[in-house]
Amino acid sequence: MASSLLRDQFLLRPDITYLNFGSFGACPRPVFERYQQFQLELEQGPVQFITNTGLQYVEKARKALGDYLDADVDDLVFVTNPSYAVNIIAKSFALRAGDEVLTTEWEYGACDRTWQYYCDKVGARYVKQPIRLPLLSQEDFVEQLMAGVTSKTKLIFLSHITSSTAIRFPVEKVVAAAKQRGIMTFIDGAHAPAQVPLSLRTLDADIYTGACHKWMMTPKGSSFLYVRKEHQHLFDPLVISWGYKADKPSHSLFLDYHQQQGTRDFSAFCCIPAAIEFMKEHKWEEVAAHCRQLVLSNAMRFCNLLDAEPLLPLDDFFVRQLFSIPIRTNEPEQLKARLFNDYKIEIPVMRHGDRVFIRYSIQAFNSQADLDRLAEALKKLR
Repeated sequence: MASSLLRDQFLLRPDITYLNFGSFGACPRPVFERYQQFQLELEQGPVQFITNTGLQYVEKARKALGDYLDADVDDLVFVTNPSYAVNIIAKSFALRAGDEVLTTEWEYGACDRTWQYYCDKVGARYVKQPIRLPLLSQEDFVEQLMAGVTSKTKLIFLSHITSSTAIRFPVEKVVAAAKQRGIMTFIDGAHAPAQVPLSLRTLDADIYTGACHKWMMTPKGSSFLYVRKEHQHLFDPLVISWGYKADKPSHSLFLDYHQQQGTRDFSAFCCIPAAIEFMKEHKWEEVAAHCRQLVLSNAMRFCNLLDAEPLLPLDDFFVRQLFSIPIRTNEPEQLKARLFNDYKIEIPVMRHGDRVFIRYSIQAFNSQADLDRLAEALKKLR
């Protein structure tokens, strides 16, 4: 389907060139309309929705998500965002003084801060393994990361697709290598669902979190946490509520502890089946493949424009629907503001340590004209 036709399915402002789906996704009209229906039903009958019908919708959504992710539905709980999920795990993870959590230097800042906080509390080390860019291959990444493993490594925490560099890490190979060494794995898949083929059974990570409100296009505040059954008892809920010693316990303490958390609007969770149906109706695998081709066909154009080298091999494994280019500027916040205010282009210009990246995202409604507009703006701003 042409991008112009699919753009009609979204509520985004027509005067904005939206190249930042990676930061915040946007709901298609049918999904947003379903969201409003759930919220209206909540307001029309709050008691019935919160204690009865809404819970049925949540269970339907968990089953739909379990099918979509190829995961046992009872290993999934809903959370508002992946940062919330990381806090659940980091707060309860059994770390002692001298233990190590291994990660890379390219992880998401909020998650870095969470792990650093809980490591500092007990005297553990949060090890940010240097990863030389550009990457040469999947094996190159695994070799660099696993060089950081020591006898004290208790967990490997790793992005599936990084935020600032937009690199798909070969988490499958990392999980396999970690299992050989008896090390637990926790994958931050905030960007992965609907961007990469994802079977949690096949991946076999111990813990996984992902966002539905990014590339799956559900309303904001809709994400999930997956934990293998043998580890679920290790992790306390962040909020102790009705699920603890529940009057009517379910078959799973994992669900009781993390799902029953008092009064909240869980309408966003309920929309997951509608989002999955929207993708199915519009043949999303074909749509996503077209988006990736648009990303790849423009990659060297922007690298050349910004006098930069690609951070990764330009192939269909590493590159998905977003692409980051190193950019030399001392004022990335000002550049981002000028692109939006002067050219009506919504795109992130991000600091990561002492480096800066500009990242374009391509979704169903984007076209070559959007990237041409970005290129012209960057030429003028240089």
